[in-house]
Amino acid sequence: MPIRCFFQRRFQGRFHGRFVRAVAVSLCAFAAAGCTLQVPAHADSLAQGVVWQLSNDQLNPHGNWDKLGINELLVQWIAVDDVAYMAGAGLPAPRVPDWVRIANEPWARGVIVGLAGYADEKKARANVEELVERSLKLAAVRPPVHITGWYFPVEVDPTWTDAKRLAPLLERLPHPLWISVYDNSNVGGEALAKWLDGWLPHDVGVMLQDGCGVYARGPAAAREYADALAARLGKDRVRIIAEAFRPKQGGGFRAATAAELAPQLERYQGYRVYLFDGPHYLSNELVDGVLAIQHGAPGSGSGGAAP
Repeated sequence: MPIRCFFQRRFQGRFHGRFVRAVAVSLCAFAAAGCTLQVPAHADSLAQGVVWQLSNDQLNPHGNWDKLGINELLVQWIAVDDVAYMAGAGLPAPRVPDWVRIANEPWARGVIVGLAGYADEKKARANVEELVERSLKLAAVRPPVHITGWYFPVEVDPTWTDAKRLAPLLERLPHPLWISVYDNSNVGGEALAKWLDGWLPHDVGVMLQDGCGVYARGPAAAREYADALAARLGKDRVRIIAEAFRPKQGGGFRAATAAELAPQLERYQGYRVYLFDGPHYLSNELVDGVLAIQHGAPGSGSGGAAP
């Protein structure tokens, strides 16, 4: 008898109802205990995640990002510059997002929660011990979302000569844990991987900023970086942040065009990819433009053009 038929007969009726309820209760208890469940990605997804750089100006994210296959949200931080975006963590929280609404969005079935940070990189690096203490308080409160991991929002790069002092601090934070790395000095993927492997705890994952948004490199070179990191650290520890912006004439940044963004997503297939960032740069029109390019629509590629 096929196993599936035996299972259906064996557990039908009232026992089956009790069994299903018990499983549901167990899963709820598992989540409430602080455990994390990975959100699976579809094989044909162009991207798997979207980043939200939370600020007072971006408290209410909306988008059609799930059309790209995205089902995981990476929140850059839930406390920044001495202000929190959830209550109960010992910091002022004058404005709080609608976390319940966000948790029910199709692009936020899972959420990697960014902890405490400072917007100024030098200040963040100089105060990592303080940020870890704040992060522990934030993690104890937890936003009401399906947490799939944690992110410590102090970015690293090879010019940070004192980065090794992060190692014991990262071990104190909740896991699965991610940090992000960039290389504007162009030391190369192998050198970057060797540097990280020399101090980063082996249970901490890396989000590689691809550098396309500041013209540090193109998608092909960024893929080589990712492959070098994966070869040294293990592919499960490497994900890619695809920068969906470009420098704007006169200063600042603009959204990438569909023609600029599509090659990034195509080149990074095989990795979990997170677009930076959704609310600021990834408009509905840009999403549709990228999809049009994927499907070979004539005249596509102008979505998200600079104003």
